Amino acid sequence: MAERILLIEDDPRLARMVEDYLSEAGYRVQHALTGKEGIAMTTRDTFDALVLDLMLPDIDGLEVCRQVRAKSQTPVLMLTARGDAMDRIIGLEMGADDYLPKPFEPRELLARLRAILRRSNTSSPSKILHFGRLEIDRDAREIRIDGQPRALTAHQFDIVAALAERAGRVLSRDALFDIVKGESLEVFDRSIDVHISRIRAALEDNPKKPRRVLTVRGAGYVFAKAQD
Repeated sequence: MAERILLIEDDPRLARMVEDYLSEAGYRVQHALTGKEGIAMTTRDTFDALVLDLMLPDIDGLEVCRQVRAKSQTPVLMLTARGDAMDRIIGLEMGADDYLPKPFEPRELLARLRAILRRSNTSSPSKILHFGRLEIDRDAREIRIDGQPRALTAHQFDIVAALAERAGRVLSRDALFDIVKGESLEVFDRSIDVHISRIRAALEDNPKKPRRVLTVRGAGYVFAKAQD
């Protein structure tokens, strides 16, 4: 069955172009003109991914992303005409999985959308990794502490899994990009750092004094083998 995409975009001309292009690529696309309409649609129905404009006429895309992420882990590809790096960082902090500045080539939009859907849908080998109270279920793509699932985006899950599968080994930011993304797409300055911050907020008892995902200054990050 074709994957369902919700496009939240207030520019009718751009929305028609994106909708036609994604439909021709085999996706089922629904369109919302405002943030509130888009949020209501995600409440009534289930989508495989959201393509979300940052600049909307009622509430901005960051708020839409925050509200959607509070209820589900639906992958989010954020679009914006603004090129400010801070917007990108805030979008990632709010839970967006990827970020595409306008104007963009439809082929790049399709490539990025396919990438986040692939990260969301791909199952790793049947195995649960255990680290004390924390377990990483690669089949279910779920991370649990004391049996309780913790909310992470598809991209953040992949980062944790990549680090945990190599526990005790320091991975640079470039190495994490290569492992997690697997495509030669534009990357954002310090986006790995932003994701790590979100991961620590979800997994650490005290994110300011992490015991699971550790920073190795000047080298990258390491997942601690021994945990409580």
